Amino acid sequence: MCGIAATFRYKERGPVDRDQLCAMRDCMDARGPDDEGLWVSPGERVGLAHRRLSIIDLSPRGAQPMANGDASLRVIYNGEIYNHQALRDDLEARGYEFQSDSDTEVLLHLYAEKGRDMVHDLRGMYAFALWDAERKGLFAARDPYGIKPLYVADTGKTLHVASQVQALRGVDEVDTSKNPAGHVGYFLWGHVPEPHTLYDGIRAVPAGHTVWADADGVRERQFASISGALAEADPASQRNHSRTDSLASNGAVSTADSEAIQEELRDALLDTVRHHMVADVDVGLFLSAGLDSATLTALASEVTDRLRTVTLGFEEFRGTHDNEVPGAERLAERYDTDHQTVWVTQQDFADAHDDLLAAMDQPTNDGTNSYFVSKVAREAGLKVALSGLGGDELFGSYPSFTQIPRLVSTVGAVPGAATIGKGLRVVTAPVIKRMTSPKYAGLLEYGTDYGRAYLLRRGMYMPWELPDVLDPDLVQEGWEELQTLARLNETTDGIEHEHLRVTALNSCWYMRNQLLRDTDWASMTHSLEVRTPLVDFPLLQRLAPLIATHGLSKTDMARTPKHSLPKDLLDRPKSGFWVPMRKWLLADRPEYSDARGRRGWVKYVYDRFTQHVRRIT
Repeated sequence: MCGIAATFRYKERGPVDRDQLCAMRDCMDARGPDDEGLWVSPGERVGLAHRRLSIIDLSPRGAQPMANGDASLRVIYNGEIYNHQALRDDLEARGYEFQSDSDTEVLLHLYAEKGRDMVHDLRGMYAFALWDAERKGLFAARDPYGIKPLYVADTGKTLHVASQVQALRGVDEVDTSKNPAGHVGYFLWGHVPEPHTLYDGIRAVPAGHTVWADADGVRERQFASISGALAEADPASQRNHSRTDSLASNGAVSTADSEAIQEELRDALLDTVRHHMVADVDVGLFLSAGLDSATLTALASEVTDRLRTVTLGFEEFRGTHDNEVPGAERLAERYDTDHQTVWVTQQDFADAHDDLLAAMDQPTNDGTNSYFVSKVAREAGLKVALSGLGGDELFGSYPSFTQIPRLVSTVGAVPGAATIGKGLRVVTAPVIKRMTSPKYAGLLEYGTDYGRAYLLRRGMYMPWELPDVLDPDLVQEGWEELQTLARLNETTDGIEHEHLRVTALNSCWYMRNQLLRDTDWASMTHSLEVRTPLVDFPLLQRLAPLIATHGLSKTDMARTPKHSLPKDLLDRPKSGFWVPMRKWLLADRPEYSDARGRRGWVKYVYDRFTQHVRRIT
């Protein structure tokens, strides 16, 4: 896991500013404390910079920027290619010679072999930028789920690339004026939705996209899509035939035999765990009493006999149902892990408050839990930890998987519901917000399709509330630029299956823009690499047809380890991994603590980022 920065003057002859490029790199020093690197081309039109966290091939041979044998290609890279050994074997069979054991060098030779189509062969989490001297172009790519961040700032003459928004914000020529869509999107969701940021001149490269820049300009191309993969898996999709035929050939889908289906599920999960355990350092695991981390612990214990686990305990939860420590410690004993429990108090948060806010690359209403568990894992000596993130999205254990289809089937059957609902909302919203959640005013208006219903379920502030917290003109401009409802419905295009629709929405919106992004900045501030075996594109492609046709649940997932989980854990209600948000985050801040739910924290973080105060409802 690392930090990357690049500058390419694709239509400008002036030299790359080395000091500026180093400043971009070094503001991300926590992402890579083990080493630093800089390369500027002989003509000084392109420069690559890197901060390294050594995970695979710890020797200097793995240093970056890395060049191929004739120096025609150079790459900077953040992430892990989990199938790098299989790719390496194939490339060596084709005559390519390797000078290191790193997955970084695989990227160089794979590009030499396949060009920009190389991304179709990669399994992992990654963001990289590669300079092709022969074609005089810069090639960049981001993984299908968007696990690793990649931001660009295109001035029309120069392209700047970095792992963090803050690295680009310090570049003099980058436009840092207010981006209405980013500001409005933050209040709408509690995080800034991609590809937007708070700044006009900085945007995220969408997940599953590549970027090519040369003298003709900058172009993006999509190579993978979560929604597309789910549409392929949908039994109602005509494009699904080849996939289902393939699975049927091994008997996993064509038979109703539950044992065969369970074995296919086990094999798929064990496969992703094995891939995510590849490293030249110890790999640990965030362990709670939840089914996701418990299942990963059980499966990982089949792969290694030296698994280390870390559990975060909250003093305020001792003796309550929310205390997951006893269950986690019982699991650690059951699977014979090297376990450590660390207790956190409200004072610990107070001590870390300023550092936590400074670590946020963009404002967010979450990430505190990831910050603390990453801190604990790093202090325990770990460089890599597995997380159970993604299980809820894949196996449908969020309430939204039942609530959204039920709402749409009920409200969608009412003729003219959206029009009638809008009128009712205008009349009732001022009254309802004084009594209960303001969202209830929009049930009829926003319950007519999956996109609207998802916004109603996941939104922080509803669209009609935004003028109460931001300038109305800014809200109108930002809302028009966001095209939120259209984009939400595009997410489910081609998907008829109810579960897969909600999977697409949760994966492409909440998980990508909040859970994965928060995990990245919160872990990277402690120089910890977090891997997510349940957020894996080949796993999605393999399991989505089974989920669609057989309704696999998280309980099915939890029954896959050979050494079974405790029965009482299988029957335990979902509790989630969280911190006492209102009590801790807004202590001694009464001007924010009266807001409903997390809205006070949302406003407080925004004010810290923008350094001016606006009123809150």
